[in-house]
Amino acid sequence: MAKRLLVTGCAGFIGSRVVERLLRAGEYVVGVDNFDDGYNPQLKRWRLKRFERHRRFRFHQMDICHADYLDGLFRGYKSMVKHPELEQEPFSAVLHFAARAGVRASVGRPRAYFRVNCFGTINLLEMCRKWDVKKFVLASTSAVYGKADRLPFSEEQDTSRPLSPCAASKKAAEAMAHAYHNLHGLDVSVLRYSTVYGAAGRPDMSISRFIQQIAEGQPIVVHGDGNQQRDFTYVSDIARGTVAALRPLGFEIINLGSDQPVKLNAAIEIISELLGRTPEINRQPPQAADVPVAWAKIDKAKKLLGWEPRVAFEEGIRRAVAWYSKNRKRAAAIALR
Repeated sequence: MAKRLLVTGCAGFIGSRVVERLLRAGEYVVGVDNFDDGYNPQLKRWRLKRFERHRRFRFHQMDICHADYLDGLFRGYKSMVKHPELEQEPFSAVLHFAARAGVRASVGRPRAYFRVNCFGTINLLEMCRKWDVKKFVLASTSAVYGKADRLPFSEEQDTSRPLSPCAASKKAAEAMAHAYHNLHGLDVSVLRYSTVYGAAGRPDMSISRFIQQIAEGQPIVVHGDGNQQRDFTYVSDIARGTVAALRPLGFEIINLGSDQPVKLNAAIEIISELLGRTPEINRQPPQAADVPVAWAKIDKAKKLLGWEPRVAFEEGIRRAVAWYSKNRKRAAAIALR
């Protein structure tokens, strides 16, 4: 029997890919997004247009920080005449992507991050409790590990010393989700994503920035010597792992990463070769919010979800560069911050 699923942040980079995957699987999806100004909303609207007219998809422009609006949404789907193909709950699960993302940007806007990432998450957890939704999938980040003293990052490691407001707010959301599991039996999958990249990616992320700047002949800014490492994970792999995490798990925190960290200098070199340009690099001092190495251990994802990444880094970069080249007029017009 098909399920009705609520996806917050449905026009975002990862959320939109998850929606597409769910629709291909025959599920019914209700999406919410408020098109915030974290980056240019034009890109979000472009993503949404790819599936907004799908017969199994319904969209509501909504801010999850407004509890009354959320309550009306859940009540409305509960009271609807039941579709014979659907289960009887208002939603079988909530997949929560709506958030302020970006480690560096959070340093200047900590209140905005805590408003959405903490209070917005609490609102959704309360709706799950009130309307008896059984499953909650929370998009988190490997940034919660901070400057860990053990690599690769394991889900059992201490995460009590985040380096940025973004990471701190995500850690708080994880803790609140566990409280709702403990108190109300909510089944929760917390997914710690590692440096997600790919076609139509967030323009503030390093890979998207480098592609745009190198393609347009602009200097690129690198904080530090470029030897810092990131566990770049392609967005389609992340979407596949997220959908797999809808299964009953009780409460689990699971890393989704490539398990193959790449130096920033190596990423720049690959992009430059694909674009046929030699970039001008403006090196700046390291930023305190950045971690030197991000590297996720993914044994738990393999065991619990039967998941591992399929897209190699070079192939993922090729796809991202190809998307930019195909959509260059639109993509180049998106101002970088």
